[in-house]
Amino acid sequence: MTLSPLDDYPIHQAPEVMRHVTTSDRNFYDRYYFNAHGCSDELMLIVGIGQYPNLGVMDAFGLVRTGHVHKAVRASRELGIDRMDTSVGPFRVEVLEGLKRLRVVLDENEHGLSFDLVWEGTIPATLEPPHYLRWQERVTFDSRRLAQTGRWTGTIVVDGETIDVTPDRWWGSRDRSWGIRPVGEPEPPGIQVKNAGTFYWLYTPMQFEDHSILCIVQEDEKGRRLLEEAVRVWADESREPEYLGRPEYRPEYVDGTREVTTATIGFSPPGGSPFAVRGTPILPVHMMVGTGYGLEPGWKHGMYQGPDLKVEGVSYDLRKEDDAARMWGMVDAVARYEYLDGAAPTPSSSIGHGLFEYWPLGPHPSFKD
Repeated sequence: MTLSPLDDYPIHQAPEVMRHVTTSDRNFYDRYYFNAHGCSDELMLIVGIGQYPNLGVMDAFGLVRTGHVHKAVRASRELGIDRMDTSVGPFRVEVLEGLKRLRVVLDENEHGLSFDLVWEGTIPATLEPPHYLRWQERVTFDSRRLAQTGRWTGTIVVDGETIDVTPDRWWGSRDRSWGIRPVGEPEPPGIQVKNAGTFYWLYTPMQFEDHSILCIVQEDEKGRRLLEEAVRVWADESREPEYLGRPEYRPEYVDGTREVTTATIGFSPPGGSPFAVRGTPILPVHMMVGTGYGLEPGWKHGMYQGPDLKVEGVSYDLRKEDDAARMWGMVDAVARYEYLDGAAPTPSSSIGHGLFEYWPLGPHPSFKD
């Protein structure tokens, strides 16, 4: 057993050193997620940095979609004893002011993507409901997450072009999640081979001028709710977050596909008037290509890449048929959000932008295919 610098802080939660977690589940993880966009269809940047204490690995990725370019830089190293070290080669996260301001960096490298950005939250960081799912006798999800919308300042460089990022138009959302979910090298499937299940998922942190709406919907193959959240959080911290009841998700798809063109999300706050928001994805980014989220057999979150730091770059041209065919699975899109029927709290907050994350995988009552 080895001490680390974190053990000098009075924050222990168990009779263990801080570098070890209280479960032996190999799938324990602890990670950052950020996205940045110009409230338009010109560019979306997504960044993730994760630690996997029971796998002894830390990894990171930066993914950008601009025009026809889908480009990712990723890095992996052994975790070591110091979990306060949030760097992975050229990547690092710096907590400047807890729950409010962070710096996210990818130093200049040979792969054509770098950035130096400072995040500032525009609403208080908000704790989401626990995410717990047992499937075929195995606990596959048991995690917590905080969410926050905010604005960015700094620069992004893509293939030699420098983009100035200013908070007047560069918005985004972030989360910090930790707990158990599938990571690392594939395991023997066992009973899981019987049925891969359904992942019918929607996650929409949407930001308006003076508030945000944080919404989650997850359902199983019969349409039963596994997870839901709907809350309006104000930039004015003196105002209490407003519970918005059960969210109702009504997507419209491109004919013959599960690609969402627009969606109406209905809210029914207890004691208040029902209202709806229309979300329209304007720049889709396929999260499972280049990032470690699942498609590439040689690079998954938490997968051991050897004793030395490993840094890679991958790039795809979406005008090419073979490259476009790789774009499958979870989509994180920049979206335009609009309150319907004059339901916005103030006239100036009727239009917003944010993340539209969805994945309609497997059977579900809403599908006819």
